[in-house]
Amino acid sequence: MPTETDDKSPLTLGTKSINSLLIQYSVPAIIASVATSLYNIIDSIFIGQGVGPMAIAGLAITFPLMNLVIAFVTLIAVGGATISSIFLGQKNIPRATDVVNNVFILCLIHAAIFGGVTLIFLDDILYLFGATPETISYAREFMQVILYGTPISYIFIGLNNLMRATGYPKKAMISALLSVAVNIILAPIFIFALEWGIRGAALATMCGQSAACIWVLYHFMSKESFVHFCRGNQWFSPAITRRIYAIGMSPFLMNICACIVVVFINKALLEYGAESGNLSVGAYGIINRTTMFFVMIVFGVTQGMQPILGFNFGANNWDRVKKTLSIGIRMGVLISSLGFLVTEIFPDEVSRLFTTDATLTDIARNGFRLYFIFFPVVGCQIVITNFFQSIGSPKLSIFLSLTRQLIFLIPCLLIMPHFWGLNGVWLGMATSDLLAFILAVITLIVMIRRLNRRFDSITPTVRSMSR
Repeated sequence: MPTETDDKSPLTLGTKSINSLLIQYSVPAIIASVATSLYNIIDSIFIGQGVGPMAIAGLAITFPLMNLVIAFVTLIAVGGATISSIFLGQKNIPRATDVVNNVFILCLIHAAIFGGVTLIFLDDILYLFGATPETISYAREFMQVILYGTPISYIFIGLNNLMRATGYPKKAMISALLSVAVNIILAPIFIFALEWGIRGAALATMCGQSAACIWVLYHFMSKESFVHFCRGNQWFSPAITRRIYAIGMSPFLMNICACIVVVFINKALLEYGAESGNLSVGAYGIINRTTMFFVMIVFGVTQGMQPILGFNFGANNWDRVKKTLSIGIRMGVLISSLGFLVTEIFPDEVSRLFTTDATLTDIARNGFRLYFIFFPVVGCQIVITNFFQSIGSPKLSIFLSLTRQLIFLIPCLLIMPHFWGLNGVWLGMATSDLLAFILAVITLIVMIRRLNRRFDSITPTVRSMSR
């Protein structure tokens, strides 16, 4: 087992330089996030080019349900990763092992309950989310496959987050790349050669996640891993479960809010898009996939920051926590600014990756240029939100997540389209991003001052460990 002086040990999170650690942890996480985003984009491209514009609209209808699927696993995955990092910072290895065991069991429970219930009411849910007679069959075929595969998806996502948090960022990256590679190879075969349509895209996704799941399980079954499955440790602890849920509640609510918001967005697009309502939903599908590409890169940064923040916060290394946050904010803003430039300068080129339909391209172009107006500040807002989550302050993280995803966005979607029609839908999303950013910065300034006073009382010798 690695020791504290071993460069490969997660215990070096408290001693190694922040820049080196961010490279070590964030770069693999960013690569994995980019790969995940790319295969979502490539799936959409294959579907749009191989099945048609209505299939793109049908896929867009599944976004809120996919957010629900992700919500119930991030509740476990993020909470478990954060707690395990804090326990490692406290050098409590047995308790970190308990977390791994508990995450595995909770993933299976969540998958069985959520997947089973959703399959029973699938059509009703899809119609609630904005499906029409023209798009329901595409949405149903895609989601049936995804829901049957939730046990595999949940174990893969849940344990992959723990793999990164317990000191194996490169292996976590490999599992994501493995999932992507299998999916990209099989998707064109299933969609074009075998003519399985949108169901083939979903099957390719599940095959990729199955391969990655096997890789992740092998890691945690190996006694060579720093933290691994152990029969003698707790497999279901009410105390650990409560802490996992408490910290994981922020990304859970963020995904729940994203689900609710997409429903509002889809219905607003259908209403204010007039005769092109279904194509407006399809345009949002293109914009959403593009947005998530850049957001997922920022998430890669925050995933790399999470073990560094959690470990050093648990070890009372406050100076290292602040330095990590500062670098993370700058990286987040840089990434989201790049997204703004790409979509403002090349909206048609991005749209044509997904479709050859001229009307759909025109709608997407207008959406890109309005939706991305304030996108440069989104990276900062995401990093700040995840900062509070990583140091074990779930209430603040939840609150900041709700501002962008619900508190500001819903009123904007209800009010602004009345004045500017379809443009008001795009502008409503942009305005909520700006307001959430302003509030996040104010909250961070206030909390940093409070935490400075708290850590000023800690023995200087303890704090000097970071230097």
